[in-house]
Amino acid sequence: MKDKNDHSRRKFIKNSALAGTAFFIVPRHVLGKGFIAPSDKLNIAGIGAGGKGEGDLASFAKSPKVNIVALCDVDDRAAANSRKRFPKASYYKDFREMLQKEAKNIDACSISTPDHTHAVATLAAMQLGKHVYTQKPLTHDIYEARILAQAAKKYKVITQMGNQGGSGDGVRRMKELYDAGLIGDIIEAQAWTNRPIWPQGVPKPKGNFEVPKELDWDLWLGTAPKDDYNPAYVPFNWRGWWNYGTGALGDMACHIMDPIFRILPISYPSSAECSIANQWTGMNQEANNIDSCPVASIIHLEYPRKDKKGTLKVSWYDGGLLPKRPDELLPEEEFGNWDGGVLFIGTKGKLLADCYGANPRLLPLSKNESAKAVKETIARVPGGEDGHYLQWVNACIDGYGKGVTSSPFEYAGPFTESILMGNLAIRSALYMDPSISGWGKSKFTGRKKLLWDAQNMKITNFDEANRFVKRDYREGWSLTL
Repeated sequence: MKDKNDHSRRKFIKNSALAGTAFFIVPRHVLGKGFIAPSDKLNIAGIGAGGKGEGDLASFAKSPKVNIVALCDVDDRAAANSRKRFPKASYYKDFREMLQKEAKNIDACSISTPDHTHAVATLAAMQLGKHVYTQKPLTHDIYEARILAQAAKKYKVITQMGNQGGSGDGVRRMKELYDAGLIGDIIEAQAWTNRPIWPQGVPKPKGNFEVPKELDWDLWLGTAPKDDYNPAYVPFNWRGWWNYGTGALGDMACHIMDPIFRILPISYPSSAECSIANQWTGMNQEANNIDSCPVASIIHLEYPRKDKKGTLKVSWYDGGLLPKRPDELLPEEEFGNWDGGVLFIGTKGKLLADCYGANPRLLPLSKNESAKAVKETIARVPGGEDGHYLQWVNACIDGYGKGVTSSPFEYAGPFTESILMGNLAIRSALYMDPSISGWGKSKFTGRKKLLWDAQNMKITNFDEANRFVKRDYREGWSLTL
């Protein structure tokens, strides 16, 4: 009789507790069809709320699972549209202040700043346990890319680089066609872009300009050396200056070379060399334009194959320079598209695609009728390129170890390092010993094949090039795991 009464009492207490809990946990169907509980939403902060950052935030906000809760931009003018779109979001100019004050309100961060600020902003968010979506290129320097890839593992957060083509159908179809053996073994790949569409290969701008009241110039400089404000840099043309951007290669290679790095059995290059358009504007050292990325370049990278079957050659062309048109392509047929393209050269044939790996097709084009028989074997990302954003959102909600993204930093880090090797070759070709002055006396290296020790992140045959592997940050800024 005692045991029966104890059991009844425990049952009463249990039912009473469940009844009390029901006031706080309401079934979704009671709240209405399509309702998403606040606890199931992803609270995102935007570091860089104007320009591309504005577009990124708008793409995230398409998901009913997203709240944009905080915005940060060093320029009030750039942030104006996002502030109107998300009026409830708190607003800051310094991302460090935002992260400190909003840490408890933020689940994830979108980073869309000039290249030289990507790494410090991204790492700061990761160290607080925030998921991160960082625009391409992932970083400005090779060292920074290595650090962020390590940080993704250490802090166990969901990561995604903003190269939307990585989620597109095109690159997956290219892989299926390659796996079907239609072009044989790939021996070479070529990629090209019409960029730059901003000034490059120009002298450092001069003049005295008043800093706009809406812009915090010191915060905009961030990790870069102290310099006077100049409208030549803000809001967009910073891409063409080494202190802030990574040129045409950094801007577009993460889109165009993605199929190469995603499909072929490669990781880090073993060597890099380049040819660049003339950077000289006069007969003295001071007139050269080494502060600016070149107006056009050709870069050649060699990769050891992961399967130990020799090496693969990859070439990059920008500034209007192009590879030779394939013989299989008729004169009126398009060689890529307006933005650029990628070409795989195999032992049995060739495979061509546009920017983002879109519209893959065999050459000659007459072969594509038979290619229709190749079945889809790789799962597509819902929404393709546009789904790149929502894929990250859903992965963040699923959590680390469960959520999947197309360009996690474990992939994007080595990929970015590989791309930035091209800029390492360019900057080495432009290098001059500042201790030697006078026309004809400068230590100008010109074209040089750089040999790369990827494990130690070091050029082994030209030590001066190693200064470009890792920048010296301005005082007050650091990158430490």
